[in-house]
Amino acid sequence: MQAVLAALHHSADLIVRQFAADMGEKKRVAVLFIEGLVNIAEINERIIHTLMFRMADYENVTWTDSSNCPQLPLPVASLLLVQDIQTLTGSILRGQAVILLDGWQTGFAADTGDIEDRGIEKPTSQTVIRGPQEGFTETLQTNLALIRKRLSSADLIVTKQELGHVTKTKAAVVYLKDTADCDVVQEVYRRLGRIDLDGVLEGAYIEEFIQDSKYSPFPTVSNTERPDTTVAGLLEGKVVILVDGSPFVLMVPCLFNTFLHSAEDHYQRWTYVLTRPMRFVSYYYSLLAPALYIAITTFHHEVLPPPLLISLSAQREGVPFPAFFEALIMIAAFELLNEAGVRMPRAIGSAISIVGAIVLGQAAVEAGFVSAAMVIIVSSTAISNFVIPSIEAAVPIRLLRYAFMAAAAFMGMYGLYVAVMAMLLHLSGLRSFGVPYMSPIAPLRREDIKDSLIRLPLWSRRSTTQQPKR
Repeated sequence: MQAVLAALHHSADLIVRQFAADMGEKKRVAVLFIEGLVNIAEINERIIHTLMFRMADYENVTWTDSSNCPQLPLPVASLLLVQDIQTLTGSILRGQAVILLDGWQTGFAADTGDIEDRGIEKPTSQTVIRGPQEGFTETLQTNLALIRKRLSSADLIVTKQELGHVTKTKAAVVYLKDTADCDVVQEVYRRLGRIDLDGVLEGAYIEEFIQDSKYSPFPTVSNTERPDTTVAGLLEGKVVILVDGSPFVLMVPCLFNTFLHSAEDHYQRWTYVLTRPMRFVSYYYSLLAPALYIAITTFHHEVLPPPLLISLSAQREGVPFPAFFEALIMIAAFELLNEAGVRMPRAIGSAISIVGAIVLGQAAVEAGFVSAAMVIIVSSTAISNFVIPSIEAAVPIRLLRYAFMAAAAFMGMYGLYVAVMAMLLHLSGLRSFGVPYMSPIAPLRREDIKDSLIRLPLWSRRSTTQQPKR
């Protein structure tokens, strides 16, 4: 016991309960656990009370040494035999109670963990009107149970491992046997095995190590906090990575078009088909609208009808900045407001939005800093950005928008065309765990198109569990 106490540096929250157990003869027993990580009532009733008053009932067991009794007959769900100090201390730090008997060279670790955690609540980042209203929590076992509840299959494979040399964070890899690509599964294990960190506090730590293109603005690993979306990904052959302490799970391989899909797409009637194409249009509008406005108003006046050209010229008459700098000012101001709205308390977040709308709208135009047309372009761009279901897909737009605006300001439509082609070539060359990022569009797979840009009825698709070819 002294070795265990020394290994834990006699921590103040380490509780040591020593007493004499009734095992036919009085035998010294010590129970060690970390305060706050265990259920005290369960330890008192199931372990201490049983050892003190009920062990004499086992008359046919000899308690002289551990070789005669590989297990203690305690009424606990899990009781493991541990034989070294490192395993003992690890069990204590994971919220287990360790039982040491005088004269024994081994100990027992009883599962009595009872850490307070957040209950199952509605997802906050991926809300739907029609569909399940359950979201993942920060507890790994709860998240695995939410998946098991929806996917009661013996082919569901779950493997666990620890990540982080110091934190020893528990992680789980989940996939469907014979549905997930074996090469993808092996690649996931290989990349997880390469992670060399002292601490893993959230799934994002893992995401940066396992993604394919580390310098690409486009994510090659998707995440979700919805169990139904996770199960749908498993049925499609994806591999899911869960991290203890994070309500978001990672899914690979990841395709570009899935970032513009919503879980609600499959809960509405298939005739409700305009929402998904609208997201694709909003994505590219949010990316290209400011750059198009700059290119047209700076270099290509001839594409505008004369009445519209006269109106725009009149609006810009008193504006002291070129269209490029005008757009930069407006978009930067919007980004500041967006960041402030996220960081400010909810009670005053709406006030920030109202003030921002007044300042960036009416006041900015009346002061002559920007034109009314630019306010319309930037505001419509912001609204289109909010249509995108995944924040991971919206972040690259916010970065590339500045590059497209600069290309349009210096070379007009030609520069914008070159920038768009460079982005498309980059997207076509990306792969996620061996799967083409732009699949099923490039390369084209006609069967998967039915649930890509649009969603056709379920009965019109041959199979809902097909996965992209490598």
